[in-house]
Amino acid sequence: MTNPPNQSRKSTQSINARRHYDGPVILKQGFRIFFLMAAFWAAFSLVIWLGEWLGYLPPFVHLDASLHAHEMLFGFAAAMVSGFLLTAVPNWTGRLPVRGGPLLALALLWLVGRLAISAMAIFGWPFAPFVDSLYLFIFAAALWREIIAGKNWRNVKIALIITGLAASNIWFHLEHADLVQTDEMSVRAALSLYILLMAIVGGRVIPSFTRNILARRGATRLPAKVSNTDRFTLVLTFISLASWTLYPQSLLCAGLALMAFILHLERLSRWRGLAVLDEPLLWAMHLGYLWISIGFFLLAAQLFLGLVPHSAVIHAFAVGAIGTLGSAIMTRASRGHSRQAMKADMATTGIYVLISLAAIGRISASIVGGAALIELSGLAWISGFGLFVIAYWSMLTRDKIDQLS
Repeated sequence: MTNPPNQSRKSTQSINARRHYDGPVILKQGFRIFFLMAAFWAAFSLVIWLGEWLGYLPPFVHLDASLHAHEMLFGFAAAMVSGFLLTAVPNWTGRLPVRGGPLLALALLWLVGRLAISAMAIFGWPFAPFVDSLYLFIFAAALWREIIAGKNWRNVKIALIITGLAASNIWFHLEHADLVQTDEMSVRAALSLYILLMAIVGGRVIPSFTRNILARRGATRLPAKVSNTDRFTLVLTFISLASWTLYPQSLLCAGLALMAFILHLERLSRWRGLAVLDEPLLWAMHLGYLWISIGFFLLAAQLFLGLVPHSAVIHAFAVGAIGTLGSAIMTRASRGHSRQAMKADMATTGIYVLISLAAIGRISASIVGGAALIELSGLAWISGFGLFVIAYWSMLTRDKIDQLS
């Protein structure tokens, strides 16, 4: 039985009305406001940390090494992942995106958390941790709602990862208050969840984007399709990261890390990255994924041979993998969803170079020591994400039509 013509017309008009959006451009799609906030906080929170490290901050602003790690993982990286998922999930589920007032409420909740943590000396325990922890739990609940409503069971694992991040944030605050003694397990857990998320999402988008470019060029050798080797790599990655989180000094962890290093390197080699070195939007993604393999190599080297400190492993995953792959996805998604040319300009390439230098400098500082290397690495990181805010501000806050008028 079909609907009467008038009822069908009203139904179509109702759907179109819900799809229509005429509010501020920055609240039109999740990537716009969250990518800008992520990049700004990546740069500004490091300014705060360097200021504290050098002794220049007022007493009510406090971001020690532990809180610096927190703000990189649960502030910057959480906003970056939020921007990606708020844009990707509607494509996965076919449902309307979060935008307008609800999107603004999410962004403000994230922002209030950053203020509470930065001024914890004023707000204190438990208010600051409570306010900070709200965002990830509410975001996880919203993600679960969309995936269940859209019956998008393939991405339940993504919702589980975000839920795990929310729980890791709570655990961090318990550790920071000395209520539990688990030797920074929360930081390892959060890093592990981000690495697992990047291995899953990277395995979807990096070979796909590379295949599209090479196919347009008429290449006969294309990135390999998903195989059982990829599935085994993801399973072993999960086991290896769980071992690192729970038993970071065990020989089991060392052996699993070495296997993960080899498998991720082999996986990356099948994606034809060397064939797209003339495409910065693509090689930056391949480079970001390479840092995952490097992180596992450094972990194995630390545990088997004692050649590198644990901080080198942490920064290979955090600055190298999250920073490089995250900035590559942010720039590509911003250009694609804003209907811009899918070519990296000098500013975009500069972002990749600066963040790569930050990763190399910070890991080198962990291995050979030297305050100057830490400061130079910090300046490169601040400059890279600061450049993102400057270069992508207009693109993310205005429609393409407005930019051309």
